[in-house]
Amino acid sequence: MIFMDALHGKRLVILGMARQGTALARFAVGVGAFVTLSDMRPAVKLAGARQALADLPADRLRFVLGEHPLSLLDACDVLALSGGVPSDSPLVAEARRRGIPLTNDSLEFMRRAPAPVMGITGSAGKTTTTALVGQMGQKSARQTWIGGNIGRPPLEDLAHMSSNDLIVVELSSFQLELWDECSPPIAAVLNLTPNHLDRHRTMAAYAEAKSHILRHQKPGDVAVLPADDPGALEMRGLARGRLRLFSAHEPVSDGAFVQDGQIWLSDARGQTALCPVAASRLRGRHNVLNVLAAVTLADAAGVPHEAIVEGIRLFDGVPHRLETVRRVGGVQYVNDSIATAPERALAALAAFEEPIILLAGGRDKDMVWDGWARQVAQRVKHVVLFGELGPALGQRLGDRAPTTTVETLAEAVSVAHEQAGTGDVVLLSPGGTSFDGYSDFVERGEHFRLLVRELDGSEEADR
Repeated sequence: MIFMDALHGKRLVILGMARQGTALARFAVGVGAFVTLSDMRPAVKLAGARQALADLPADRLRFVLGEHPLSLLDACDVLALSGGVPSDSPLVAEARRRGIPLTNDSLEFMRRAPAPVMGITGSAGKTTTTALVGQMGQKSARQTWIGGNIGRPPLEDLAHMSSNDLIVVELSSFQLELWDECSPPIAAVLNLTPNHLDRHRTMAAYAEAKSHILRHQKPGDVAVLPADDPGALEMRGLARGRLRLFSAHEPVSDGAFVQDGQIWLSDARGQTALCPVAASRLRGRHNVLNVLAAVTLADAAGVPHEAIVEGIRLFDGVPHRLETVRRVGGVQYVNDSIATAPERALAALAAFEEPIILLAGGRDKDMVWDGWARQVAQRVKHVVLFGELGPALGQRLGDRAPTTTVETLAEAVSVAHEQAGTGDVVLLSPGGTSFDGYSDFVERGEHFRLLVRELDGSEEADR
């Protein structure tokens, strides 16, 4: 029997030609949909994206570039939003008024996933936890796929997946806010602190978007939540099946915890010591929580304890997350470009005991900076502020900490290099987004790497 895909013959309009939008376009054309790809950027800036889709039949794919006109809805059966497209934009509001269904690439994947999906969200730590769970899975005997908001959209690998595979997907609030019918069978909310309020407007709306990862679970599913995070733990009432917790402070009856310097796993059969906390190469208390979450998720998916432990021991972390770029002249240069909220920057500060030269700035997301300013004033040797946010952060700090304000990241690295001495850490942990000067935090982090590599001085062995 031949099964026809639900998008076959449908007129699908996709807003946004970044990675998610182009992956969905290729998949949809492949299953027989008629696709219109629209992006607010002009054609000259999208030549590469268009070329990547040049092999698709012209009668199945068309482009509307430089705008999102309302006329797109006149020949639209389904409207798909890429992550960067606000769900309250005029075009989306009109689609809702007309009763046109909304979707995105992650939701379309969930509808077709051939094996149970582990979904991971949270305000911080998603990528690290997703990658670590993936490494644990890869150390077992099962084929493991890692994707979503990290790496490849899973739709690109759908044709190669089977029912025995492990599928680990990172999910952002932008993706989850459209999920109104399904949730991953194994799902985690790592934490919940203010983030993306420039997009979601209120903390309640942000939390509501995150909650969709649990809201549609079934009685046989597993929800993983942090016992130490009150905001995320409030979602425990959404768990329809098994609730598993993780904690760095106290034992839990079902999940993972730390006790006497050991990582323990607990379930109805009892408690098992897996390995010392020190076996992990990741730095900082927040990463201890990421490891505990990964342990709980992997165990829920049936990954053997031996593979879980091996994954912990071998995992080096993810680029742009407390990544040591170089040690030179007795100074350690650390790339934490992923820190696009003040809470993430504070977690980075807490990971070090050494004196810190902090590089902070970027673009604000309507965040609250009072707690950041207090901790920075107590903890940081010198603050180098850069980007659009620099002057405002300087006003927030006042005379409570030595500061230098510059315009660019290049200037910030130069100042930090002059200020730093033996035993110091130069830490790029901006607290703001990268969009004042870069396409994303990865491009900003790569520029920091390049700037640090160009500094004068002999390379020191990592120790």
